[in-house]
Amino acid sequence: MAELATIARPYAEALFKASLSDLNGAAVWVEELETIAKNPQLLQFADNPNVTAAQVYELIAGIAQGALPAMAQNFLRTVIENGRLSALPEIAAQFRVMKNAQSGSSDAVVYSAFAIDSAALAELAATLEQRFARKLNVSVQLQPELIGGIRVVVGDEVLDSSVKARLEQMKMALTA
Repeated sequence: MAELATIARPYAEALFKASLSDLNGAAVWVEELETIAKNPQLLQFADNPNVTAAQVYELIAGIAQGALPAMAQNFLRTVIENGRLSALPEIAAQFRVMKNAQSGSSDAVVYSAFAIDSAALAELAATLEQRFARKLNVSVQLQPELIGGIRVVVGDEVLDSSVKARLEQMKMALTA
């Protein structure tokens, strides 16, 4: 994994420097390209020696929702021509880290057994920002196996108040 991070770093740094004037706009299309690049069928297509870089670019540009900005098109062409399409998810992750460092925020993933409405999510985000003492970019992912409650991951910090975690604690206490 360290090799992929090493490959991705110069691309992420160049992308960050080039998009300083519109970091939020760049973050949107970087995330979209990351999602597209995670498709195993696309990666298999791109790895085919009979397929040209132009064909791979046209396929990805066709899949992308809406027209890509000129910077995105140039970035994508460079990544494809250099054979680094598989590194695009890591490039996007490193770009997000740089963007968050610039804005003084962090990504927070809230895992919940049930959907959270927007009002409750806004209240939860405010509480989590106080708890973690920084601005958070909150996203929600459903995990029904949690049974109830939430599990929050901010960087390497985890706050687990799920029913599943409490049951595991009780199990450990009873078997100890």
